[in-house]
Amino acid sequence: MGLILASCVPHGRPARPPAVAHRPPTPRPVYDEAARRQCLSRLTADGARYSVLPDRVFGNGCSAIGTVQLSDIGMPVSNLGAMTCPLADAFTRWTRDATQKAAQAWLDSPVVKIESFGTYSCRPVNNQAGNRLSEHGLSNAVDISGFVLANGRRITVLNDWNGPDEYARNFLRAVHDAGCRRFSVVLGPDANALHRNHLHFDMGRGPYCK
Repeated sequence: MGLILASCVPHGRPARPPAVAHRPPTPRPVYDEAARRQCLSRLTADGARYSVLPDRVFGNGCSAIGTVQLSDIGMPVSNLGAMTCPLADAFTRWTRDATQKAAQAWLDSPVVKIESFGTYSCRPVNNQAGNRLSEHGLSNAVDISGFVLANGRRITVLNDWNGPDEYARNFLRAVHDAGCRRFSVVLGPDANALHRNHLHFDMGRGPYCK
């Protein structure tokens, strides 16, 4: 963020025209190639199938650098787009381990599908003008809205986080808390009203869990 520094003009000197302050562009993410290869190896070892996507830079500081497209992580996930490799790896492990363990503990039926609001979106934090760029604008975040069980039941963050079923509430809090151990930033309905219908996971500046 740029800061406008005001200085006093000594008496007797002509004042210079005020400088126009420009907000510096968001720096393009830089990924170490060796770290990228290590991440892809971990992703493969975790059992994920994926395609490596070409690096892309968009307007307003948004980009998709070092990203992959997940095609198989053991169950379908709707609306997944470009994800940075560290996000994809953390998401794969969260899906494979935490989600199924929580479903077994609280719901008596495995999860067969995860519903997402997507990954990449070029917008500021909380979609509020003037805020810094969201991690979604760097393909570094994913929003999870619901879960479909093998018995046909559908659990959603909007309806079940504070819903009447204690077991559904416990399941959602279990997957939320497991996310806090895997992602840098986790936001859910207790964070603010903007997250009343989804769990936000990102690999940005953290740790932060709410």
